[in-house]
Amino acid sequence: MKDWAVILGASSGIGAACAKALAKKGINIYGIYLRKKKSHIDTLINELLQNNNISVIYKKANASNLENMDAIIEELKSLGKIRVKMLIHSIAFGTLKQMISDSNQPLTKQNIEMTQDVMCNNLIYWTQKLFENKLLNQGSHILAMTSAGGHKNWENYGAISLAKSGIESICRQLCLELAPYGIAVNTIQAGVTDTPALQKIPGSKKMITQAINNNPHNRLTIPSDVGDIIAMLADYNSSWMTGNIIRVDGGEDITG
Repeated sequence: MKDWAVILGASSGIGAACAKALAKKGINIYGIYLRKKKSHIDTLINELLQNNNISVIYKKANASNLENMDAIIEELKSLGKIRVKMLIHSIAFGTLKQMISDSNQPLTKQNIEMTQDVMCNNLIYWTQKLFENKLLNQGSHILAMTSAGGHKNWENYGAISLAKSGIESICRQLCLELAPYGIAVNTIQAGVTDTPALQKIPGSKKMITQAINNNPHNRLTIPSDVGDIIAMLADYNSSWMTGNIIRVDGGEDITG
């Protein structure tokens, strides 16, 4: 049985770092992305294949679309006898607006629902479909990215904070329901990480300065910090470490 990692949001930042780290472990990569150019994806695929005896598939698709999910599940099933060893939710696509504003348009119902669906709810649907199609098995591991913004107040982060809190709750519930099948479910709380998504947050320069000052290592988290930890988790088939929020932040959150 061949092991695959399905990575939602796999083209840059933490998602791409996870793909690189897992490829070095010999895990085949199925990456889903939406916005990056083909030239960027081709370069990434070549890097993943270099010196790694693996298969790599990258699919441009809206990961929240149920029809896309079904098509991807069918493609995974066509690969033969496989196990999705890692399902990694690393989508960074949400609305950055204030809930209350007298100068700009505040958050709308549509903004909130889109952010919640893309950055939170779709983890349920992916898990359901992979489980129903017997692609998740004993030793599989589901990991979702969260952040300190799930329990701290950051400017313009309200809709994303709601999604982060939600995905933590989803992972706790999935842990309860999947434990009898030997499937682990955890969230990864990365520190403030230098990614394209960070640069889009209003006030990101202030966040970066505060994060560096708070971090005992005196630097930001980088994507490979997270990728290396996820690769370490891939070594284990036990589901005994499950239901956790695993901080990968160099101590940033406990001091800030």
